[in-house]
Amino acid sequence: MKTVWFFEDVNLFKILCPHKFKEYKKKHHFNIYKKQDYIYFEEDSSNKVFLIEKGKVKIGYYNEDGSEVVKAILSRGQLFGEKAILGENKREEFARSLDNSTSICSIGVETMHNLMRENESFNFRVYKFIGFKLQKLERRLQILMFKDTKTRLLEFLNELCNEYGYVCEHTGDKIIKHPYTQKDIATLIGASRPTLNILLNELKQKKIIEFKRKEIVVHKNFE
Repeated sequence: MKTVWFFEDVNLFKILCPHKFKEYKKKHHFNIYKKQDYIYFEEDSSNKVFLIEKGKVKIGYYNEDGSEVVKAILSRGQLFGEKAILGENKREEFARSLDNSTSICSIGVETMHNLMRENESFNFRVYKFIGFKLQKLERRLQILMFKDTKTRLLEFLNELCNEYGYVCEHTGDKIIKHPYTQKDIATLIGASRPTLNILLNELKQKKIIEFKRKEIVVHKNFE
């Protein structure tokens, strides 16, 4: 599998959005959120799943001391709130827009279940996606809890290689075209921006990586 978020190179939005199903298209609409708007809060009723048509969404929760833990930053074509399909009654996390014009396709759980019952292949893909996503989130939280910052960054780079990377046929290096800003990456690995910059420059000086705004080149000597 190339990535948790895509099945056989098919964008989930193209598979799941009710606009793609004639019987649901007329009564379906998109919701627009501004930057920092909450799509749902912890303890909200869990009765919908969501697909990102445009923009980015942060998924996380708050510790008892009020500190924020970010579980994922999602972009176009990605699904969230999917535990509603499995019978979750109340949200255990929040979802918040990170862009000024985030467009969300919301799908009622009943509609989702109908779509799944009507299409066996669709049903399989949804459950497969949920399983891989939960595994990924669990692994990321374990890394945040038990690894030092440099190891967290290296693990994250390896994850990006698997999800967004391809091998350059001329150099053998891996080219990663990803949707994250440096602020996003710092948040996801639990580091400050200055610490991330120090670590990235250290890896660059050791000729392990080169990086631009939305592209990272991982040289062949990276393991």
